[in-house]
Amino acid sequence: MSYFEYDLLTFGLKDLVDVLIVSFIIYQLLKLTKGTRSAQIIIGLFLIAGVAFLSFWFQLEGLTWLFSNLATVGFLVLVIVFQPELRGALAHIGQNRLLRFFVTLEQKKTCDEVTRAVLRLSELRYGGLVVIERRTGLRNYAETGKEMNAELSSELIVTLFTPYTPLHDGAVIVSGDYIVAAAASLPLSNNPRYRKLFGMRHKAAIGVSEVSDAVVVVVSEETAQVSIAHQGALQSNISKNEFKDILSGYLKK
Repeated sequence: MSYFEYDLLTFGLKDLVDVLIVSFIIYQLLKLTKGTRSAQIIIGLFLIAGVAFLSFWFQLEGLTWLFSNLATVGFLVLVIVFQPELRGALAHIGQNRLLRFFVTLEQKKTCDEVTRAVLRLSELRYGGLVVIERRTGLRNYAETGKEMNAELSSELIVTLFTPYTPLHDGAVIVSGDYIVAAAASLPLSNNPRYRKLFGMRHKAAIGVSEVSDAVVVVVSEETAQVSIAHQGALQSNISKNEFKDILSGYLKK
């Protein structure tokens, strides 16, 4: 089926589907990079692509040679530069129901490791703030801290929140089964309901849960009590025996 023809150029149903798919992919890539430093990199890439197009169009031999050689390593460079975005895209694909079994396994590991870490922090009376990323990306907040990209483990979380260590202030951000950042800054809640009741950690936990669907776990340094913030609400004073089941319930929502 052909929609129009011009000389040797034809545009049919197959071409329309092809254009729509490519447009959708580009749109999703732009969504992934919105509000991050990668957006600036993409603008730079578009400018380079424009210069490359002009060099081929006007047959500028020097620039044509340069861009032809850069293209051979360009793919590897893009994979390295956009590693966080690619991980986010693959994680989004992983939410497909066909892969739900593997996501459940990853979710269970996250729940187990965070539970062990939080209970240990409570025993030691170390303050802690763990943000578990879900569908809403948290790269903007992760970039305010120290990049980690370390495999999630309870021992590492406890070590990060040990007092007087360089990264004990701020939040640990967990994405999948990786700790992507430590000592990250989070937005504070302005909800008057919590303004006078809690300290900075709890306000930060509520604040990030108001602007994302993250599940945030807080350990109080003063009382050793454990709380969970989700969708702008805080469930506090959770008993150690019930914590794992409650956290698992939040992660499955």
